Amino acid sequence: MRDWNLQRELDDLRAQGLWRELRPLDEVEGVVVRRDGRELVNFSSNDYLGLAGSEMLREALAEGVARHGGGSGASRLVCGTHRVHLQLEEALADFKRTEAALCFSSGFAVALGTIPALVGSGDTLILDKLCHASLVDAARLSGATIRVFPHNHLDKLSRLLETATGRVLIVTESIFSMDGDAAALREIVELKEKHGAWLLLDEAHAVGVLGPQGRGLAAALGLESRVELHMGTLSKALGLSGGYLAASREVIDVLINRARSFIYSTAPPPCLAHAAGEMLKVIAGEEGEKRRQRLSGHAETLRRHLGTPEHLAAILPVILGGESEAMQASKSLLEAGFLVPAIRYPTVARGQARLRFTLSAGHLEGQIESLAGIWGQIAPK
Repeated sequence: MRDWNLQRELDDLRAQGLWRELRPLDEVEGVVVRRDGRELVNFSSNDYLGLAGSEMLREALAEGVARHGGGSGASRLVCGTHRVHLQLEEALADFKRTEAALCFSSGFAVALGTIPALVGSGDTLILDKLCHASLVDAARLSGATIRVFPHNHLDKLSRLLETATGRVLIVTESIFSMDGDAAALREIVELKEKHGAWLLLDEAHAVGVLGPQGRGLAAALGLESRVELHMGTLSKALGLSGGYLAASREVIDVLINRARSFIYSTAPPPCLAHAAGEMLKVIAGEEGEKRRQRLSGHAETLRRHLGTPEHLAAILPVILGGESEAMQASKSLLEAGFLVPAIRYPTVARGQARLRFTLSAGHLEGQIESLAGIWGQIAPK
């Protein structure tokens, strides 16, 4: 029988350089944060358009609270569905060019609810090896046969499709959260259509950042109508929290009846749904386009300084290899006034520890130049 010596497990984490702890921020003003009495420029947030602390969002939340109060009071199927939830879902469906959409309490909950509701024993799930943990966990929960193809390896994907059985669902991200590169989306769509499979595309790091009106990579490539399941989040470019699945009316009705993370969770606060609807208007409008252009310029500037590969996203990884090297580099940046936490196993594979620089439209050119100057001094040779 295995003992309950948890301290030994904690000691092992420390010994491997994998120890983690919560480090609260005392104040946040855009990209500038204060922690333990120090002011730091944040290059680790997913607030890509700088909306999370914007006056627009503060006003939208205040208006939402004034109209709807705080919590929703119950799960969606009891009495927790407020009119504003449906209005947000209609707006998301319009934004993603689908028949319908459904909101969940988090992006993780979208995956855990959607995948097991649509596939199960006798079906086949085919995932890119670098898919987010939420997608992997949902696949395991579904009971379907799981097959994995190396990142963007189309030949392997094609071979897996040839032997897949039952309902076949391909799962990938549009922009990969730890590498910042894009899925080979056009080729994946062509393969899934050839074999009669469906595609779940997680656009968490692309919505608000890429495509017309910030609608994501599928929209940028003109592939929206050829993707069955559009997954996304309200917690990155929209500056809030929550997630959604946009799809056909039929799919959404199945999720309302079968998605356990939807059915058995208290509905998101209606004030948050109100604010998300307002931020969706911002992202799709002129202000959103201005912020996307600023973000793109910032990413190109820092990419040039770091020497990272050219990608579409605002995620710039510098792979250092060992956990200790990544931790030391992060510590050196922290001492210089920049918040860039090290990313380590199990978030990334062993030997792939890195710093993950993320840009925001809220950054100033001077902040980026200063970061680049410090990195030039401390970067491992």
